Amino acid sequence: MSVSNASARPRHLGSIAIIGALFFVFGFVTWLNGPLITFVKYRFELNDFNAFLVLTVFYLSYLFLALPASSILKRTGMKKGMSLGLFVMAIGAFAFGEFVLRGSYPGALAGLFTIGAGLAILQTAANPYISILGPIEGAAQRIAVMGICNKIAGALAPFAFATLVLAGINKFDAQLAAATPAGRQTLLDEFAAKVHVPYVAMAGVLALLAVLLLRSPLPEIRAEDVNATPADSGSGADKKGLAHYPHVWLGALCIFVYVGAEVMAGDAIGTYGAALGLPPSETSFFTTFTLIAMLVGYLVGLVVIPRFVSQQKYLAISAVLGIVFTVGAFFTKGYVSVGFVAALGFANAMMWPAIFPLAIEGLGRLTERGSALLVMGIAGGAVIPQLFAALKQHFDFQLVFLLLMVPCYLYILYFAKAGHKVGLAHRATASGTASAAVSN
Repeated sequence: MSVSNASARPRHLGSIAIIGALFFVFGFVTWLNGPLITFVKYRFELNDFNAFLVLTVFYLSYLFLALPASSILKRTGMKKGMSLGLFVMAIGAFAFGEFVLRGSYPGALAGLFTIGAGLAILQTAANPYISILGPIEGAAQRIAVMGICNKIAGALAPFAFATLVLAGINKFDAQLAAATPAGRQTLLDEFAAKVHVPYVAMAGVLALLAVLLLRSPLPEIRAEDVNATPADSGSGADKKGLAHYPHVWLGALCIFVYVGAEVMAGDAIGTYGAALGLPPSETSFFTTFTLIAMLVGYLVGLVVIPRFVSQQKYLAISAVLGIVFTVGAFFTKGYVSVGFVAALGFANAMMWPAIFPLAIEGLGRLTERGSALLVMGIAGGAVIPQLFAALKQHFDFQLVFLLLMVPCYLYILYFAKAGHKVGLAHRATASGTASAAVSN
């Protein structure tokens, strides 16, 4: 081992630890959305369709903010950009807490949109950063470590929210039904106060983290220096833009359907359980079960990728498991059916770690913009669950779940088997031809 490699390893480990802390923040904030659906249903007296707007506005923020985020990152660099993302999240968390207390659902949704905007900046920077921090073929393993940090926080968040805010929700439901109009409003205001203080505190923590990150030793990485293909070196090929890289567009669609499937298995599992007749005091914890399954999936992926199986092959296996578990949920009832939905967490775990590096491979100076395109795909978390909420009002909810989820996993299987290679083989051939011409 060279001296330079030996000194680089501790720096990489330190950088991985810092980015891991950011992924912990991602997970904690993002996976609060599941129990928040139950919360807003009571606080603002909503039906399922309107309560699912929590997911819609949160994930649509990625669609609208990811490309502007890439432009911001070009100017600020990844490190300052991530700090800015944390600060934007702090503003959103404070706004959400205040508007919930004041009883304004549009204002609360605006707060969630702002939180999502900050996350869009963070995700656009952090995902390519960890992907290109080392060899691209080992990126899934590094992202798996990030996923473990993310899902530990994600498992804690709904559990903490359900314990602190939704505890005794069955009793609260009965109190609301028996209360006078004035008494009902008092109960709802007291219920809102349970969320106000934690979100204001979260805003303070996020702002502090923004300052600490800015002062941290996290190094800047230039994507064009570490993520270019041989065909791009000196050829100016990547000046044609992202249209020259069809695999990144297919990857963005893959992210879209994957995030939709992940949110269905995680955030919508409580609504799924409620439709099966299970009590709210239990369904508010179901997101935690999905995330525990995801944690197990990350640990397995961390061990086997790339030591025993490539990231693309593991992605294909995961897609097949997703189809099997979805079909299992359809043909069963009660806690068994919910168990199959939670098991989708295991199938979904290594999808993002595999899809992201496969989709940005070889983008060079376009890595940030390609990353932004992929992050825009997170909008699938807004679209697919909202379709579920709308269609289940008219059709059997288990059938709707099946018809939405299976096509998602079939496309992920296609991307794993063939989609991630579209265009790259041609570029590799062009690189070989150019090299031969130079040698001749």
